[in-house]
Amino acid sequence: MKIPCELALRQTAKIGHLWARFLHWNIARHSATAVADRRYSSFMSAGSRKIVLGTRGSELARAQTRLVEEAIRGAHPDVTIETKIVATKGDKVRVVDSRAGRKGLFTAEIERALLARHVDIAVHSAKDLPSETGLRAEIVAALPRAPMDDVLVSKHPGGLSSLPDGAMVATGSVRRRHQLLWKRVDLDIIDVRGNVPTRLRKLAENEWDAVVLARAGLERLGLLHARTEISFEGQRFFLEILPCEVFLPAGGQGIIVLQVRSDDRRTKTIVDPVNDRGTLLCLQAEREFLRRLQGDCNCPVGVLANIEDGKMKMRAQVFLQGAVAPHQGEVEGELDERERLAAELLGSITSTSLRAKLRLGR
Repeated sequence: MKIPCELALRQTAKIGHLWARFLHWNIARHSATAVADRRYSSFMSAGSRKIVLGTRGSELARAQTRLVEEAIRGAHPDVTIETKIVATKGDKVRVVDSRAGRKGLFTAEIERALLARHVDIAVHSAKDLPSETGLRAEIVAALPRAPMDDVLVSKHPGGLSSLPDGAMVATGSVRRRHQLLWKRVDLDIIDVRGNVPTRLRKLAENEWDAVVLARAGLERLGLLHARTEISFEGQRFFLEILPCEVFLPAGGQGIIVLQVRSDDRRTKTIVDPVNDRGTLLCLQAEREFLRRLQGDCNCPVGVLANIEDGKMKMRAQVFLQGAVAPHQGEVEGELDERERLAAELLGSITSTSLRAKLRLGR
C-alpha cells in the first residue's frame, strides 16, 4: 500500500519529467528557429549587398534612376547599387507607326532584362508602362509623385492664349494634341519625338512657336529653376504651367515606379521601405481605369487620382474621334475601392459604343 506522500512524490516526478521534456523541446525548437533566423538574416545581408537597377539610357531616365538609388541607400546604407543601361525599342527606332501606338515602347526590353535576371529592379516612368503587364513581374513601389502638370515651353511670353494665330506647337502625345486643339482650334500641331533636351533643341532650331513637355521631366533634369522662363543652351524660352483642369495628365504622369520579379521576396523586402503608399494607390487606380478602357499612352485620355482627407478622388477625360471637347467625369470613394471607382468613373463618361469609337480614333 502506497502512502499519500509517496503518491504525491511519484506524481511530482512524473510531471517534472514531462516539463523537462517540454522545456527541452522548446529550447531545441527555439535554437532551430534562431539558427533559421540567423541564416535568413545572413542571406538577406549577403544578398542585399548588391542590387542591379535596369533603366533606359536617356538623361532623364538616368536622373530618375539616381532618385531611386538615393531612396534605397537611405533605407539600406550598406547596399551596393549598380545601374545597367538597357536599350529599348523606343530609343532605337526613328519613326513610330502611330497606328501601333507607344504601348511598352520604352519599357518592354527592361522588363525582359528583369525576367531574365540581368537586373533586380526595373525603373520606369509609370506613364510609359502598358496598363497590363506580365504576371511574372510586379510594380511593388512608387516614389512620391512629382508635379504632374504639363508645361508650355514657348518662344513667346504670355502663354497659350498669347500664341499667334496658326502657331506651330510640337508634342508627341495624342492626348496633348486633343487638349491643345480643344482650347485653340487654330493651332498647327507638330508631331515630335526624342528626349527632353532633343525636343528643346528642335524647338530652337525650327520655326515652331512652342513645345509641350511634362513639368516633372524638366524639374528632374534641373531645368525648371523659375516658373516663368528657362535658358537652354543659350536659348531663352518662356514657360506656362498649363491648368490641370484642361490639360489633365496621362495616367501615371510624374511617377517613378519600381518593378520586380513576382517571386523575388528578397528584393521586395529591400524595396518596401522606399514605397510611397499614397502614390502607389493612386497609380493603381489610374492604371485600372486605363485597363478597363483599354487605353494606354497612345490614347487621347487623361486620368488623375489623388487622396484628400482620407478619400480618393478620380477625374478622367476622354476624347472621341471627331469630337473637339472631351467626355469628362469625376468620382470619390474609399481608398480600398479603387477598382470600383475606376469602373464607376468609366461608366459615367462612356459606353461600349463610345469605347469602340475611341479605339478607332487613336
